[in-house]
Amino acid sequence: MAAKARAVNLLRAASGASCRCPAHSGGLHYPVTSTPVRYAADTKNTDYAFEMACSNIRFGEGVTQEVGQDFANMNAKKVGLVTDKNISKLPVIQTVLDSLTKNNVKFDLFDDVTIEPTDVSFKKAINWAKKGGYDSYLAVGGGSVMDTCKVANLYASDPEADFMDYVNAPIGKGLPVTVAVKPLIAVPTTAGTGSETTGVAVFDLKDLKAKTGIGSRAIRPLLGIVDPLNVMTMPNRVAAYSAFDVFCHALESYTALPYNQRSPRPTNPHNRPAYQGSNPISDVWARQALRMCGSYMIDSINSTNNFEARKQMCAASAFAGIGFGNAGVHLCHGLSYGISGNVRSYHAADYPTEKALVPHGLSVVITAPAVFKWTAPACPDRHLEAAQILGRDTTNDKLADAGDILADVIRDYCYKLNIDDGIQALGYTSSDIPALVEATLPQERVTKLAPRQKTKEDFAQILESSLKMY
Repeated sequence: MAAKARAVNLLRAASGASCRCPAHSGGLHYPVTSTPVRYAADTKNTDYAFEMACSNIRFGEGVTQEVGQDFANMNAKKVGLVTDKNISKLPVIQTVLDSLTKNNVKFDLFDDVTIEPTDVSFKKAINWAKKGGYDSYLAVGGGSVMDTCKVANLYASDPEADFMDYVNAPIGKGLPVTVAVKPLIAVPTTAGTGSETTGVAVFDLKDLKAKTGIGSRAIRPLLGIVDPLNVMTMPNRVAAYSAFDVFCHALESYTALPYNQRSPRPTNPHNRPAYQGSNPISDVWARQALRMCGSYMIDSINSTNNFEARKQMCAASAFAGIGFGNAGVHLCHGLSYGISGNVRSYHAADYPTEKALVPHGLSVVITAPAVFKWTAPACPDRHLEAAQILGRDTTNDKLADAGDILADVIRDYCYKLNIDDGIQALGYTSSDIPALVEATLPQERVTKLAPRQKTKEDFAQILESSLKMY
């Protein structure tokens, strides 16, 4: 009996002890309200659970050469290989083709992906996929390629669907995906989007002059093959804008509305959105991605041949993808869609020049200082912690100053990495702000995850503050 009593006492002591590791400090308790209050809690209508979903990830130098064996192991009969014309000239494609050929895997190649895809370019890929009769897909490229491949797979698997059926509401119908899509393997060639881990595909809807997307766990890749060798060919600006996408994925998911303050509560678990709000598991991935950005991001861009830095950012991209793929993003991304969709004359170095284009990572980070200054009152502790992870000595800092502090940290990273001086440098003026606000309003899928209630006037204020960054 004495032994039993000692065992019971030990269990009680263990259950009462707090774990001090950063992954578990605070446990799984997410308060229904916080100080200051983010939203008025309605516990009958808000969610009470979160779930984690992501692709399988294989990470390692040279691991791309295994892809043919993966398809052979799946007994694939005909693979639809999706890439773009720039990637098709790089060594990664030859590695992929050699592996498929060596393992007797039949495939067709589609290399007509548009950088920053549109509904028009998506439909071109969809038509190709419908005609091909593929039983599996392979995406080799950056986020544009992976998103295009996801969508081609989806609509080829549901050939009777109208294009707007799966586009996020309120722009499209936002129908849940109930058809079985084909297996998709993604091989990223940038360290940024994390698309190899998520069920999200983003595109420019030309008539709206803004980005929107399709989001469903059903369309996430079966496997993401993350090979650091494949990101060594990224030009400087591609590396910079991709890295800032990682940076903002982590910051936004970590500061998003908590999952148990998101509404409505789904009536069926199948309808629980992929973007659920910040949660204890996504937090772990977001924090680690921020640590890696703090340690390796600048060197990965300024030192093109620094393999270790690029390798670490490659991993950070996947880590942040797992985090935001389940927590979501909020205002940096929500505002970015109008900035990229209304572009008139801006051309970014190291990107195709046949059309005006604001690269995604640039359109996201350009408002980040103003966004996080605005969101900080909702969760100043998280904003200050993010600044500390990114290199700020916060020993003597006050929570009341968290927004200004994190904004300054972000601004410093942007300055060191030659990010343009605000949206004015992208060709926008104060007179464009009403149109940019209107393009943001339909992005409720992401803007609803901001940790504060927001209005049109708030969007306008953030954009006005973002005209110049420095």
